[in-house]
Amino acid sequence: MVLMEERVRRDGVVKEGGILKVDSFLNHQVDPVLYRAMGEEFHRLFAGEGVNKILTVEASGIGIACVTAQVFDCPALFAKKSRTKNLDGEVFTAQVESFTHGGSYTIMVSKKFLGPGDRVLILDDFLAKGNALAGLVSIVEQSGASLAGCGIAIEKGFQEGGRRLRDRGVRVESLAVIERMDNGEIVFRGE
Repeated sequence: MVLMEERVRRDGVVKEGGILKVDSFLNHQVDPVLYRAMGEEFHRLFAGEGVNKILTVEASGIGIACVTAQVFDCPALFAKKSRTKNLDGEVFTAQVESFTHGGSYTIMVSKKFLGPGDRVLILDDFLAKGNALAGLVSIVEQSGASLAGCGIAIEKGFQEGGRRLRDRGVRVESLAVIERMDNGEIVFRGE
């Protein structure tokens, strides 16, 4: 998606350790016009897949999921990273190791919101090592729902997450794929 690549190039900041900071438009402060374009692009990419549920993990994926769910005219659902008093009943769980946070956590989705009748599109802001997405795929599998695929705003193509998921047969569609980030320069796939 040219719009995403342009925005990353203009407003993204490359930090040491392979970190791309896009908090000015994607995962802290958000640009609703960009989000709408992302939702429309995910709809175009997954049209005809019978998607009736959008799934993400809190917190950065929630906005993307909500806007995309509006375009699909279906509910958005997010996996919680901690059990709260209002998360009652049985849950599907998966363990996720976070590159960004440097630790692991358990994600949870209530069993009453996901099941065999669902066709799920998983969305997230970043794909690097793929641990969060693998956890979400596991939850979809546990629920008996079917997976339409995964939509990603920005994929770090130089890390193994996308390859690992694709090797498992998971359809992954990324709006921007970064091949490398060297000395503050961002190079996208196909350049």
